[in-house]
Parts: sequence; C-alpha cells; structure tokens
Amino acid sequence: MDFASSLFCFLLSVFLMLVQAMGRNDSTCPKSFSCGNLTNLSFPFSLSTQPDCGIMFLSGCDAKTFPKIRLLPEGDWYYAVVNLFNYTVWVEDPKLHAKLRQHKCQAFNKNLSLPASPSISFEILPVNILNFIKCNSTSSSTPNITHKMKDYFADYRMYNGCKDFSIYYKLHGGDDEHVRAGNLPANCSLIRLPTHSRSDDGDLFNMLSAGFLVEWKLSEDCNKCHYGGGQCQTDITNKFHCAYPNNQHDQDAKMAKRKFRLTLGAVFGGLGLVMICLAVYFIWCCKRRKFNPPHFLSTRKLSYLFKNDVEGGSIYFGIPVFSYSELEEATNDFNSSRILGDGGFGTVYYGKLKDGREVAVKRLYEHNCKRMQQFVNEIEILTRLRHTNLVTLYGCTSRRSRELILVYEYIPNGTLADHLHGDRVKDGSLTWLVRMNIAIETAGALAYLHASDVIHCDVKTNNILLDHNFNVKVADFGISRLFPNDVTHISTAPRGTPGYIDPKYHECYQLTSKSDVYSFGVVLVELISSMPAVDMTRHSQEINLANFAINKIVKCAFNELIDPSLGFDSDTKILEMTTSVAELAFLCLQTDRDMRPTMVEVLDTLKEIQISEFDNEKRADTNLSGNEAKIVTALPFPKSEDKFMLKQVKSLSSPNSVTDKWVTCSDITTTK
Repeated sequence: MDFASSLFCFLLSVFLMLVQAMGRNDSTCPKSFSCGNLTNLSFPFSLSTQPDCGIMFLSGCDAKTFPKIRLLPEGDWYYAVVNLFNYTVWVEDPKLHAKLRQHKCQAFNKNLSLPASPSISFEILPVNILNFIKCNSTSSSTPNITHKMKDYFADYRMYNGCKDFSIYYKLHGGDDEHVRAGNLPANCSLIRLPTHSRSDDGDLFNMLSAGFLVEWKLSEDCNKCHYGGGQCQTDITNKFHCAYPNNQHDQDAKMAKRKFRLTLGAVFGGLGLVMICLAVYFIWCCKRRKFNPPHFLSTRKLSYLFKNDVEGGSIYFGIPVFSYSELEEATNDFNSSRILGDGGFGTVYYGKLKDGREVAVKRLYEHNCKRMQQFVNEIEILTRLRHTNLVTLYGCTSRRSRELILVYEYIPNGTLADHLHGDRVKDGSLTWLVRMNIAIETAGALAYLHASDVIHCDVKTNNILLDHNFNVKVADFGISRLFPNDVTHISTAPRGTPGYIDPKYHECYQLTSKSDVYSFGVVLVELISSMPAVDMTRHSQEINLANFAINKIVKCAFNELIDPSLGFDSDTKILEMTTSVAELAFLCLQTDRDMRPTMVEVLDTLKEIQISEFDNEKRADTNLSGNEAKIVTALPFPKSEDKFMLKQVKSLSSPNSVTDKWVTCSDITTTK
C-alpha cells in the first residue's frame, strides 16, 4: 500500500506540473532578473514598476546602496542586503536601524516580527537572533521585580540605560528552563532582536543589529494561481483571491486553454486511476500471499520475531514500537525542562524508559504525508545500518499513533556545534587531537554510509553528537536518501542547511555522494577555525564559511583561518596538521564535483595526516625548518596539479555566495 500511495502521489504531481506549465504565459514578466547585489531573482520577487509580476517588490536597483524590498504590497520597506539562497533574503529594518544608531530605547518596544499573508509566509531564521527579557520599572514593585530577576536570572546581564524598563540577556549558554517555558516574573516579557556580535562593551546598542535572515514560502493556493495565469491577491477580509487580467480576449483564451487542460486531465487522470487501482490490487494480493502465516511462518517463528521486544509492544521494521503513553511517562509528559534541542523537523526530549535506558525522544512537529515520509525514511535507513559512529535507533511509535515519535540512544555530551561555538564552549575541552579524532570518526561514518548506498544529505556540526569521551555519533537521517548503484545522481526537492549545501545541488537539486563531501568540507573548516557555517558579521562575500575559508587558503593566510586557541603558533606539529586539514577541506569544497575526493579518500588522508605528523623519522627526512608547514600528499588523486592550483588561484577573488561559480583546476590553463 505504501508503494501504491507513493506512485499515486508521483503521478498526481507530474500531472499538476504539466497543467501548470501549460497554463502560464508571462511574456511581459521576466523569468529571471537582478536588482543591485541580488541575483537570479524570479517570482515571487518583482520590480516595483511591475506590480503584476510578483508579491515582494524591489526598488532602487540602480542605486549604489542596497536596494529596497517590500515583503508584501502596502507593507514596510526594508533594505535587501543579500539573497543567500533562492528562498531566503537578508534584510535590514531602516526604522530599527535609526533607533539603534540614535540609542533610542524605543528599539525595545516591539518584538521582531514579519507581516502575514494568505499568499506567502515568512519566518525569521535564528542565525543572529538573541532573546532579551524586558522588565518594566514604572510600578511601585520595582524592588521586588529586581530581587526576583536576581533569583530567576542570576547569570544574566542587565542593561538599565532606559528610563522605564530594564533589559536582561545572556550572550552564551542559551536561556534557562523557566525562560523557555515562559515562566517570567510579573511585568516582564520576552523579546527577540538581531545582533551583529556577541561581544559586550557595556553599551547594549553597540551589540544590536537591524539586519536578519528571512525565509519565505509560497502558499499552495498562490502557487497554483500564479502558474495558472492569475495574480495572487488578498481581499479586504484577508482571504486569498486569485485575480485574472481584465482583458476579455485574454480571458476567453485562458478559459479555452483551461477547458482543454481539464479535458486532457480527465482523460489521462482516468487512465492513470485505472492503472493505479490495478497496481494497488496486485500489490495487495502479493503482500497477502507473502505474509500469510499459514503458508510462510509458523506460530513458533512469529513468536521468535517478537521475543526481543523489550517494551512489550510490537515490532515495526525490526525495531520495537512504543506506545504514546510510554513515551509520555518517559519524558514526564514531554516537559519543557527535558528539551535537548529543536531541529528542522521536530523537538528532541530527554527520557528514561522503564528498563532504565536513557533515551533521546524526537517528536515530529506534524503528522502529515511529508512527515510520515521522513519518519519511515529514517527508520528504514537506521535499521539497515550498524556502525559504531552512527546513532542507534531504539524504536518508534506506530504510524497510526497520535504523534510520530522516534526513540534513539541518549548521547550525553551535546553536539559538535555546541562545543565549537554554542553553549558548551569551554577552554581546552576541544584540543586539536580531540578535533582530529572527531574528523576521522565522522569521515568513517560517512564513508560507511556511502558504501551502504546512503547519502546523508544534511551533514553539519549540529548533527554530529558527542559522548563523554568525545566519540562521534552521526545523527538525523530524516532527509537522507538511498542511492542505487546503477544511477549517477538522485533528483530531489530542496533540502539541507544553509552554509552546508553543495552549490551544484542548489543549482539542479541533484544529489551525489560528493554532496556529503562538500558538507563535510565545511565541518572540517569549522573544526580548525571554531567559526559557524554562516555568520552575518563577516564581509558580505565571506558570510558563508566555505567562501571565507577558500579566500584565506588561496592566499595562504592560514593564521587568519585557524583558531589561535589551538596553539598552532607555538606548536609546529599542530600548525602542520591544521594546515594539511585546511587544504584537504579546500579540495572538498570545490564546485566541480569531479575535483572533490570521495569520503574514503578523505578518511585515508585524515588518517595519514594524523600518523605522518607524529612520525619523527619522516619529519627528519623532509628538511623543513621548524616554522614551515608540511603538506601531506596522501590523496590518491593528482597531487602536483593540486599544489599548482593553490598557487594560481591566489590572485582570484572568492565568490559572492555559494551559488556563484568557483574556480577549479579545470578552469586554469597550465603553462610549461
């Protein structure tokens, strides 16, 4: 039945795409355009001079400053700084900017928010967003409030430069449990504002920013309306309305096309429905014969399949099925104090089962077709894989349960991102030797996945878990994909995390194992630099860590890339190893996928770096001085060309974003 449902969804999607493609004829609207520093723009973006071509309007494209953008018609104007991806845009609020520049306390009067529309939805991504607690101080209870704030937020900083209220905030470590649960003292409220840095000089206004990253998503109604030849509008009751041009000739032509499409759709739809019904009936008959116990399984064999059920439930895909009530009890009714983290698809809670096992319980946000696909996908992948550096799946809820929940082994030491630039940053906790071991274990896990015909699709430091001994457990396979041996790539809908996405994948949405190699290259740069994958405080061309690293590596400015706390300036061994890892990351980050090594080659090179740098005999034979860095040439692909590329690319500029074309060896003509 699952196969039949998938086939039906696929055929229906193809049919709708064909209908939409036939219905749209925007001869007056450009398919793609640029505005200032924003490139490759298309619907729902539009120039303000062409209001019928889009929803988000741009103006001032020829000005030397950033162009202006209006997210909704009749809405506020923002400055459009950069479009990192075709579904995100970095904007700056001019009103907030003016208040911050003038140090006006009105900046704290309104929580950061965006307008809503039935045509398009917006979400502020938490790249540089910080939570602040605003407590009014105009009432007679001011001393009590201050005392309560000290009790509730003893480790928070306080800004009292405003007359009528005080601001409490924490730069690192995240919010406390009572703050996340909304248990604030009286006259206090939680507000969210963007920051351009996490360094505090005592003046809060110097830390705040007016820029933030916005992700947009077109509604299904607007998408159908646009590709059907209409214009997405909102009526006076704030309901969606699809408007068509008033020209009667055009209207008649569109109606004729619509009737033709409906007739064609009815014919093909009827044929498709008959084929699907036959396929469903055939599959149902096959499954009924295959899983009929009297013919294939004796009662004794059935009991054997269920004997390993530690929770007393049934088995699904070879793992135990937990009841919803069991997991409620294990997590104390999914108490907010048990939250371990929030991902793109669900919230993870700490829990303890009846048998004493500590578990991480991922509760998917919604119970719909898309979440079901991710739910089943992760179960199917994790149940067929066994590796010491992959997280273990203990069980799940039934697909018919009120919620979709996955139960994993509990990894107590947080994520690699937490230790590099999050709330677990501690001096000396991640030494270079520890980081090197993390890189090798992660590469080993990914090499195993690729050997098992699995592409992870979302390799990032947030998905690399660490135990108390800093051993790696790669997690989150919700958007991973099985990769058959007889194909060169897999085409998918947009997936992944900004800063880690393969630029080639972003262009054509085609996955290969080299897509994971690119993402792992970003992880390697994070390990040697301790910098996040996306940082809006860096130069506009270096917001993405990949661009920043390539820019520094081709200039041999390793001292500007490597984290000084690793001690590379005083330890030659560390300098040599970090430099070698940086150059390996450079190869992983090549835009041309053929120039990237495989994960097996990456793993072998990392092991060679680890071994070679501590081989005193090899070091003695190199005739290098103490301040020179040795380049490990363990890669099984051409080495001389790689070194030549590093020398030749020095004079070339880095790309503006991950979608720009990067210089690779194939772009350079060598001369003798």
